[in-house]
Amino acid sequence: QVQLVESGGGLVQAGDSLRLSCAASGRTFDTYFMGWFRQTPGKERSFVATMYKTVGSTYYADSVKGRFTISRDNAKNTVYLQMNSLKPEDTAVYYCAVKSVYSGSYQNPHDYAYWGQGTQVTVSS
Repeated sequence: QVQLVESGGGLVQAGDSLRLSCAASGRTFDTYFMGWFRQTPGKERSFVATMYKTVGSTYYADSVKGRFTISRDNAKNTVYLQMNSLKPEDTAVYYCAVKSVYSGSYQNPHDYAYWGQGTQVTVSS
């Protein structure tokens, strides 16, 4: 079992930055992928970014490339999402998630077994 706790969300203006954090606890030795998804009312939960435990193995949704950066500190069992140049369309609840097996898709939320409670990010125009 893996427990995830997100933090760092808030209300910002367009163009501002936020840094989200997600701390994992429990059975953390098999957290192969740690990633971020987001969801707005009435829409499907969508992929944002994910990272394999190997440094440099990062993947991003096209909508956030060049603006968001995911990083991971394996010693602290923590994943971060640095969000720059935020846009109103980035407004969503952001969820941290863990994919504990190699099989499946790295960007399919159904393949992630563990989820945090989410943190709200609101970007005003």
